[in-house]
Amino acid sequence: MTRSTTDEAAAPPLPSPKERRRLREAKSLSEEQVAEAVGVTRATVRSWETGRTSPRGRKRALYAKLLAPDPAPAPAPAPASASASASAPEPKPRPTRASAPATTPQAPAPETAPSLAAPAPDPVPAPTAPAAPATSPAQSAPSAPAAPPPPSEPAPKPKPGTEGKAEAKAGAESGAGAVPEAPRLSPEEAFDALYAHAAPGLVRQTYLLTGRRRLARESVERAFQLAWHRWPEVAVDRDPAGWVRAAAYEYAMSPWHRLRRAHRHPDAPPTEPARRALFEALLDLPPAYRRTLLLYDGVGLDLPETAAETEASTPAAAGRLEVARAALAERLPELAAAGSPAEQSELLHDRLGGLARAEHVPAPAPARKVRTGSEDKARLWTRAAIAFAALLIGATALTLHTAPTHYEPPIAPPERVGGVPPRGGPQKLTAQDLKLQKSLNEQLAHGPERLVPELR
Repeated sequence: MTRSTTDEAAAPPLPSPKERRRLREAKSLSEEQVAEAVGVTRATVRSWETGRTSPRGRKRALYAKLLAPDPAPAPAPAPASASASASAPEPKPRPTRASAPATTPQAPAPETAPSLAAPAPDPVPAPTAPAAPATSPAQSAPSAPAAPPPPSEPAPKPKPGTEGKAEAKAGAESGAGAVPEAPRLSPEEAFDALYAHAAPGLVRQTYLLTGRRRLARESVERAFQLAWHRWPEVAVDRDPAGWVRAAAYEYAMSPWHRLRRAHRHPDAPPTEPARRALFEALLDLPPAYRRTLLLYDGVGLDLPETAAETEASTPAAAGRLEVARAALAERLPELAAAGSPAEQSELLHDRLGGLARAEHVPAPAPARKVRTGSEDKARLWTRAAIAFAALLIGATALTLHTAPTHYEPPIAPPERVGGVPPRGGPQKLTAQDLKLQKSLNEQLAHGPERLVPELR
């Protein structure tokens, strides 16, 4: 036990599943190349990137080394003169985001904020380990090398007896200009903040995905209940809202809802002709294509993130996006009239956002009710598991008590016996014999009671 704990503590850290895929694509590596380098199959690499499993031991070290970003070049020494430092060119930052295929339209520009979904929330602080904030490519790019500070003279050694005063003075000076830390939120407060920020937008998105208002609200509430049940995992996730969104989409797109009478048919479409045409065209798409279009053009994710959330490769996500746009362009003239894919993306972004805002989607339940519902459901399942275990133990004990303690051979089944000779004795009486027997039985026997033999 001690050895395994030490090995896990010494294992190299790995980024989040979405970050693993982004780093692989940033290095232009395919799943086959990574699998061959680590010594596993392609399905195992895809399982690592979706978060289902994680590598261990030597494979974890090789995988972490393979995904590690290239070390930044060492900064050149600062020139002696100011003119030389001014004329030195600044190094160009290397992009870290994988570019989309040439045939695939790009995501909407950053200045157009997505109207369908709420902006990305701030990192949710967890009670034990706060989540690390996501860094953008611009923040992760190396900046211009700064000139090293001039060598300063060594500080004079304090006199004996004045060390405490000097430390107190330094602490007071450093505390005067320090930024106060943000107050740590409790798990309930952090969950409520995430719910209030992301739940309304997720209900609108799920309505566009399914066309059913009640199912959209039920899916979002079920996803947040699952998030509260796994809150230690969700709180440290790189994108908590994306975690909940993926769970809500998976529940809403489950094919088992077709068996429920309330969700068998979609709700009534909008009355406005343009929105009605978009709504019907969107629901006619296959679920996977509809989800890809909604994530890329509606929510505003880039192509690698869309592919990671739909558990597909980047070329497959690009193909689904093109097919979905072509299907919508056949029924929407203004989308077919758009000149470039970027214009189509902006147009779809605006139309999907307007459709989601125009429809009267039910508001989600309060956060406290969702939390208590998750706790009650977990408590119910726990009690059901305990009751089932107790029933199984009782049935096993009863079986052991009533089972025979020794072997009892089974009774052989009856068999037909043949080849036996007929039974001996008098033959069957005839009709005349039966008549004589009857007459003898009816008459009384007359004669001497004792016969005495005569002697001659």
